[in-house]
Amino acid sequence: MEFLIEYGLFLAKAATVVVAVVIIISLGASQKSKHSADKGHLEITPLNQQFDDMSEAMLIATMDESMQKAEEKKLHKAKKKQAKLDKKAHKADTEGEEEVKSRVFVLSFVGDVSASAVSHLREEVTAVLTQATSNDEVVVKLESPGGMVHSYGLASSQLDRVRQAKIPLTVCVDEVAASGGYMMACVADKILAAPFAVIGSIGVVAQMPNFSKVLKKNDVDYEILTAGKYKRTMTMLGENTDAARKKFVAELEEVHVLFKSHVSTMRPKVDIDKIATGETWYGTQALDLALVDGIQTSDDYLVTRSKEARLFEVVFERKKKIYERLGLAAEQSADRLMLKWWARLTQNSHKQL
Repeated sequence: MEFLIEYGLFLAKAATVVVAVVIIISLGASQKSKHSADKGHLEITPLNQQFDDMSEAMLIATMDESMQKAEEKKLHKAKKKQAKLDKKAHKADTEGEEEVKSRVFVLSFVGDVSASAVSHLREEVTAVLTQATSNDEVVVKLESPGGMVHSYGLASSQLDRVRQAKIPLTVCVDEVAASGGYMMACVADKILAAPFAVIGSIGVVAQMPNFSKVLKKNDVDYEILTAGKYKRTMTMLGENTDAARKKFVAELEEVHVLFKSHVSTMRPKVDIDKIATGETWYGTQALDLALVDGIQTSDDYLVTRSKEARLFEVVFERKKKIYERLGLAAEQSADRLMLKWWARLTQNSHKQL
């Protein structure tokens, strides 16, 4: 125990130094960058050409040398023809005529505990909604194990803007959409998952250490003053009462009820009592439970769509200031350290290959 206390004090000192350095640098950097703040910009990349170039490169590379030149000429003619079609499609867009091809707008969301990517997602959705119609489609490549309720609630609401605009919304999950991640995914008209993607975890969890015994042993008093019966229930440093625990659990249950209602509304065909247990399932199992609509990777889906629609990747970029980069690096380092220790403590309970 003494070792743990000393180690904890060492970590606290180290964290204090890091925070102090970041604050000093951020104050100086913020003064210099007040008048040159980067509000961000959109990067829109046509994807059809990328797929075509890959296919063309493979075709020519695997062809007999005597046929390569003839094939290159053939492909060159095909490109010129496609360029004319694209020009015609653009003209149809601008003149309000019927589109030659529908458009697919591709967004990506990689979630952390605080769903920080929502700051970019909201800009991307806003941009897409200025142009997309019911003839188009929005595809979101989503990866998230979940996190804070309010953060993922906002992220889910951003995707719901697409749904409310009557624009077809597809979510592709290659690895994981659990808890808050599934709260976002279930908004989609169609959910596609890779065979071993982790889906579900429709539950609510809260956990915290309590150091009250350690403080008592070292004759340290801790006081917490509140106004309002339930302003503070559970605490890390004070003693937790049965009444506080009961209230805290009741609040978790309330959030769970809201979560279940959200999933039921968005996907009425699921058996909510069966799937809202906090469990996760792999893609093929999730299909049987109606948690997803098909088994397919995002790569396969986009390649297929590229043959019948024009694909555009939409990314909102904002140049981070130096103090933001330092803060983000420190946060990511702390997250990695915590995740590493958590994995070591719980590795026996995780399924591994």
